[in-house]
Amino acid sequence: MTRLSSVTLLFSIVAGGLASGDAAAGSRPPRDPAVPAALVETSPSLAPFQHVRFCLRYPDDCRSNLAEDERIDLTSERSELLDRVNRRVNGDIAPVRKHYGQDLQETWTIAPFEGDCNDYAVTKRHELLLSGLPAKALRLAVVRTKAGSGHLVLLVATTRGELVLDSLTEAIVPWQTTNYQWMKIQSASDPRSWHGVRVSGPSVSAPARKLRVANRHSTSTVSAPALPF
Repeated sequence: MTRLSSVTLLFSIVAGGLASGDAAAGSRPPRDPAVPAALVETSPSLAPFQHVRFCLRYPDDCRSNLAEDERIDLTSERSELLDRVNRRVNGDIAPVRKHYGQDLQETWTIAPFEGDCNDYAVTKRHELLLSGLPAKALRLAVVRTKAGSGHLVLLVATTRGELVLDSLTEAIVPWQTTNYQWMKIQSASDPRSWHGVRVSGPSVSAPARKLRVANRHSTSTVSAPALPF
């Protein structure tokens, strides 16, 4: 796929994801499932331990400027930048499963030869910071996959909504279209702090609703999954 077609596809996906609820509003009952409005920070949450270590090693990546914008204008140039960084990092780092034990040998690392989802996410954020994007618009987020595994992604706040840069796919999509359960997110005002996260709005997407039902049925017998950090 050419760079131009990738950027065009990104614009189409974003426009489609944001407009899907409004486009169908006139042809469905008012209480039909709709796309959630936003991801909202809740109470403060413990930062992933490996992120604490990451900030000690890479302090420049854990600073923010309160005067910065919390969202970026999703121009064609910035869409191309997001697409380029996402694809390059996904291609440059060889995927490997890391084990974060008590020996503390494994860490979140920027641009390693091989790494896991955490390394992909922090590398993308680092490159976008170097490209001049505001730190407040670039937030790491912990999610739970459909399979129940912990996973780290980069969430980019734009004027067209939040977009997900993911090590598992080259496609950049609105967060509403993922099958993830959103668990905690990096604070926009202080990258060293984390918060719980909830979905705002009258209802949730169908995949999220099914995941919630499955979780309710399993919570009595299955503990929360171990996150890869």
